[in-house]
This record gives sequence, C-alpha cells and structure tokens, in this order.
Amino acid sequence: MRELLYIPVIFGVSLEVYFILVILGTPSFFFWRWLFKKFIKADRKRIIITWLTTIFATPLIYVGICFLVIYAVTYYPNRDFDKQRWNTFKEKRYELSKDIIKSKILIGKSKTEVIKLLGTGQNLEGDDTWYYDLGVRPGLFNIDEAMLNIYFKNGKVEDVSKSH
Repeated sequence: MRELLYIPVIFGVSLEVYFILVILGTPSFFFWRWLFKKFIKADRKRIIITWLTTIFATPLIYVGICFLVIYAVTYYPNRDFDKQRWNTFKEKRYELSKDIIKSKILIGKSKTEVIKLLGTGQNLEGDDTWYYDLGVRPGLFNIDEAMLNIYFKNGKVEDVSKSH
C-alpha cells in the first residue's frame, strides 16, 4: 500500500519538526537579539551569542511546549471523596477514585453501607464483585470508561481497585 503523504526524515527527525523549529526560532531570535542588545555592546560578540542562544534554546522551547500539551491533555485533578460530588458528577468520578482507594474508606464496610455511600449502580446484592463507572478519564487516547472494582468477602469489602 502506498503512503498518501511522504514526509522525509533528516537525521532521524521528520521534516515538519524542522518547520516548527523555524517558526519557533524566528521570534526567539528577535527576542534574544533585543535582550542582548541591552547588555552586550560589541556587535560581533552579540550576533554570535544571539545565534548560539537561538540554536540551543529553540529545541528546548519546542520540547517544553510538547510537554505542556501532553500535560494539559492528560491532567485531571484528584479530589477527596465527597458523596454529593460522587452522585452529581457521575462522568467525573475518576477524580474521586484515587482517594477512595488510598484512604481505604470502603474496607470492612458491608454491602448496605457501600450502597449508602456510593449508590447501587448496576450491582446485584448477591454478587461479591461490584463495579462503578468512573467516567472517561482525560487523556490523549482514552476512550474507555474507567471502573471502580469493589471485592467483597463474607459480606464485607476486602479490596478496592481501579481498572481502565
């Protein structure tokens, strides 16, 4: 099968990365030139330092922007468990799940106590494993809903975990 669009790779880096670096490097160059003009009086020295700073700083700016974008896309807050928030924002229950697991607030509770705290969900009283939808956790390729898994033994919560 033929590729629809061939993008050449130079030194292991795709050509569009070089275009992005030129786009980022242009304002970076003018910024460094403006900054160094205030502090370095010798023209030749200022030009060399400006170019070197631009060449080394631009890839760092690019990597920083990439990390910020990835962080922004995958970030979600971890909140302390709040029954009202659990019942109101069902699509954002993943924010509360870490606290439920870490604090072990469900460990040792009976099925009736779990129902009072989390609701029934789609669970049956006779089952020893209960599941609660946590919603879709933000992320770059997340499409599956996360689940809170509650395991009972002898009618009491023995373990709580999360699955994606």
